[in-house]
Amino acid sequence: MDQKTLLETVTDRIVQNNELHTRWLNSLSMMENTGARKISHYEDPVYSDITVLKHAAEEARHAYYLKKLIGRLNEHACPDYTFPHLLAPIETHHYLNRLDVEASRYLKNKLGLSGRALMHGAYLLVTYSIEVRADMLYGIYQDALTRYNSRVNVKSIIAEEEGHLAEMQRMLVSFRPDWQELAADVIAIEDALFTTWARAVYAAVA
Repeated sequence: MDQKTLLETVTDRIVQNNELHTRWLNSLSMMENTGARKISHYEDPVYSDITVLKHAAEEARHAYYLKKLIGRLNEHACPDYTFPHLLAPIETHHYLNRLDVEASRYLKNKLGLSGRALMHGAYLLVTYSIEVRADMLYGIYQDALTRYNSRVNVKSIIAEEEGHLAEMQRMLVSFRPDWQELAADVIAIEDALFTTWARAVYAAVA
């Protein structure tokens, strides 16, 4: 089963089951929150520009918004990010952390980067790969929400993620002339990690 079909099957089942749906929303919220915290860690205390500040704020808002959506299904569900309140909790916790580590290792080996330069390159490429993924994931999820007339929708997140993707492309052009080659390699790393996560979620909802 290819990724698109897998995600369509997963989201179709999730949207029809409130218990699964709340844990799905909580899992997405946790990953958005992890991203926001990683951006905050990356930010320079002096030289942080408005694009990075905007991105950190919007990722945190996405985490909050997804948490609020849980209340439309069950106001008492998923009070935190502990394992019982997530789908595929191990993979959900590890996905973004492993991507960050593996992308950093790739840049260190490929370009010899270290220190702040390594953090900057990893931030750009990891964020870019995540925005490419978000465009696919949230689009498929929204299709399922629309199909079943759900009280939940993620259209605002989709619009903001599209804006993030354009911003990351602009920043990558300034980063290196060969950014597309680097991005393709990091996207391949992300693709393998995402496939592991998606299969674990599929197993949890099957």
